[in-house]
Amino acid sequence: MLQVNTTQNVKINFAMANVGQRLLAFLIDNAIKVGYFYFLAKFIDFDGFDDVIEGDSWSRAAIWILCLLPITFYSLYSEVLMNGQTLGKRVLKIRIINIEGFKPSFLDYTIRWFLRVVDFNFFVLVFVLFYSTLNNSELYMILYLLFLVGKMIGFFMIVFTKHNQRIGDFAANTVVVSLRDEASFSNTILENIKEDYKPRFPNVIKLSDNDARIIKDTFTKAQKVNDYNTLIKLRTKVEEVTSITKPKDVTDIQFLDTVLKDFNYYTQDK
Repeated sequence: MLQVNTTQNVKINFAMANVGQRLLAFLIDNAIKVGYFYFLAKFIDFDGFDDVIEGDSWSRAAIWILCLLPITFYSLYSEVLMNGQTLGKRVLKIRIINIEGFKPSFLDYTIRWFLRVVDFNFFVLVFVLFYSTLNNSELYMILYLLFLVGKMIGFFMIVFTKHNQRIGDFAANTVVVSLRDEASFSNTILENIKEDYKPRFPNVIKLSDNDARIIKDTFTKAQKVNDYNTLIKLRTKVEEVTSITKPKDVTDIQFLDTVLKDFNYYTQDK
């Protein structure tokens, strides 16, 4: 369990994704990549490309790079487009959030993706650098073992760190949480809105369910005790995340209340 202390000093508890969930998600994502490789080998005639480019090694390399781009950046674009999830994470109902409980930024996702080289593939680099110098089976076996050990770095980091963080998570200030309580969680962010309700801020769709939960919890507690400093901080954070500017003719309370209602309007089942 992770207790997140938000910038508004509200404590939110998140269930951490365990190593089994993350491993299964990792295997599903890699099965998708293997399937992509199979598709390439089965349905694309690379020999035909060789005939066209007539032995041009640079063109051949460019074709392979283009073919590998979808799986090279798979984790990055999946997590950005699917709100902190890959297909594997979605199946296992786990998601990436930052340590404050809000949606990670694009930079956070990029740092996590880039550091997969260290977490899972560090010794791949060693293997590539020394591949051309392999002259005997003994050296080949050593490098192969290093390759396998390197793939386990991320696994052991998840197992033995306090919040199940790999190196990429530490660098990006992120954690992976479980969404198994998503049904009860969703109930905490429901707002009563009329059937003819007209939203004002379409950009609220930039918020995740986690964001909306934190906003509502903080808003409710601050409003009860007339904590206007917290309301100002919360409004500023919402403006930052959503790129919405509070209209001058509404108060912070009215603005936050509208944001929550608009979020429910755009995300509720129609």
